[in-house]
Amino acid sequence: MAISPQPVELTEAYRLLNHGPVVLISSGYQGKRNVMAVAWSMPLDFEPARVAVIVGSKAYTRTLMEASGRFAVNIPTRAQAAKVLAAGSRSGRDGDKFADLGLESFTGTHPDLPLVAGCAAWMECSIEPEKDMQTRYDLFVGRILSAWADPAIYSGGAWHFASDDQRTLHYTSGGFFSATGDAFEVKA
Repeated sequence: MAISPQPVELTEAYRLLNHGPVVLISSGYQGKRNVMAVAWSMPLDFEPARVAVIVGSKAYTRTLMEASGRFAVNIPTRAQAAKVLAAGSRSGRDGDKFADLGLESFTGTHPDLPLVAGCAAWMECSIEPEKDMQTRYDLFVGRILSAWADPAIYSGGAWHFASDDQRTLHYTSGGFFSATGDAFEVKA
C-alpha cells in the first residue's frame, strides 16, 4: 500500500461515514475472506463509537461476520467504482472476490480481517449482539475498535478531495453512482 493511514480518534470516527457513502464490508474467518458493497450504513453512536450496516441473510460476508464476530467498513473512492459495483453484484461463495476483482488487501490490528487497499478510510468493528435486529432487519451494530483514513483525503476532522478520483461514492441503483461534492461551511 502506497500510503500510511493516519489514526482517527474513535470519538470522531462517525465523521468518516457522516457524508453517507457506499461502503465495502469485508470479513474473514479461518483463512476465508470476502468483500461486498453495502449502500446502507450509518454512524450510530459517538462513545463508544458504533456503526450500523445492513447485510442480507444470504450474503457470504455475513456468514464470515457471524463466525468471526468482526467486520471492516472500507470507504471506497470514485477510482474504485467499477470494483465496488462488481463486489456488490457477485457472490463470494464462488471464489475469492479479492483475487477475482483484483482488490489488494492489508491487515490493520486483526490479522484475519482484510482491509481493502486504495480506500479513503477504514474501520475495524466487532459485532454487538442484537439478534432481533439481525434477524428481522439484517441490521448489524458494530463497535468501532480502530479507524484510519488516508491523510491525503481526510485530516483535521474533515474530508478534502484534491481530485475527482479521490471522492467517495454514493450509490443510487442500477449501476449509477454520484461522487461526494465539495465541502462548504454555513455559519449560524
